[in-house]
Amino acid sequence: MVRKQHSSIWERLFDQFNYVFMTLFTLVCMYPFYYVFIYSISDPRTAARGIYFFPTKISFDSYINILALGTVPQAFVVSVVKTVLFTMICVYFSSMFAYLLTKREMLYRKVVYRFVISSMYLSAGLIPWFITMKTYGLQDNFLLYIIPGAINAFYIILVKTYIEQIPDSLEESAQIDGAGFMALFNKIIFPLSKPIVATVAVYAAVGCWNTWMDNYFLVHKPGLQTIQIILFNYLNDSKAIAENAARQTAGSGLEVQVSEETIKMAITMISVLPIMMVYPFLQKHFIKGIMLGAVKG
Repeated sequence: MVRKQHSSIWERLFDQFNYVFMTLFTLVCMYPFYYVFIYSISDPRTAARGIYFFPTKISFDSYINILALGTVPQAFVVSVVKTVLFTMICVYFSSMFAYLLTKREMLYRKVVYRFVISSMYLSAGLIPWFITMKTYGLQDNFLLYIIPGAINAFYIILVKTYIEQIPDSLEESAQIDGAGFMALFNKIIFPLSKPIVATVAVYAAVGCWNTWMDNYFLVHKPGLQTIQIILFNYLNDSKAIAENAARQTAGSGLEVQVSEETIKMAITMISVLPIMMVYPFLQKHFIKGIMLGAVKG
C-alpha cells in the first residue's frame, strides 16, 4: 500500500511538471509572434527603448500607411484566390494519383512510384525551371500559380500510405454495383481520406501562401502580384514608407506613430496572420492524419 501511495504521488508530481513545462514551452514559442504584434502597434520611440509584455500608446498608423499604398488589397485578393485554387487542385489531383498507385493492376506501378519518389531528390535548377515555365507560356499568367504544383510527390506518398489502410472490401462492394475508378475515388476513397486530405491541405496552403519565387522571376504585371512580393518590396522600402508618412503629416499638427521598425513588424503581421488562421480549423484532422501516417510508415 505504501508503494502504491508513493508511486501515485510521484506520478502526480510528474504530471504537474509536464503541465508546467509544456505551458512554459508554449508561451516561449508564441512570444515572438506576440512581440511582433505589440511592437507593430506601439509608439516607436517607446518600443525602441524596449517593450516586453504590453504595447505602449497603441496606434495602428503603421497598418494604415501600408494599406493606403493601394497595391496591398489587390495583391491580398490575388494571394487568397491562388492559395484556395492551388490547394483544392493540388489536394484533389495528388490524392487521385496516389489512389492510382495503390491499384495493383496498374502497369509498372512500382516503377512509377519510385520515379515519383526520385523527383524529391533531383532538381534541374533555377535556369531550366525558368525556361520551362516561359516555354509553356506561364510568364505573366495566373496559371503559373496553379499548374506547376498541381501534383506533389510528398503529398502523394502521404495519401498513398493512408489509402492503403482502407479495407479493400469497401471498393469490392462498390465495384459489384458497377462503380468505376472515378466513382470509387470520388464517392468512397476521397471522403474516407478526410484526415490525410486535411493534412495535405495545410501543407499545400502554407507552401502556396509563402512562395514568392514564381512571382519574382516570372510575373511583371501589377495585377498579378501577390501579397508576399509586395510586402517584400515594402520591407526593403520600410524606411522610405516611414519618412513619407512623416512628411504627409508634417505641419498638420498630427503625430503619426510610425517608424521603420514598426513598418517592418506590421508587414510581418500582415503576411503571417492570414495563413495562421487556417490551421485551427484543420488542426484535429491534421494531427490525426499525421499520426496515422506515422503508425503505417
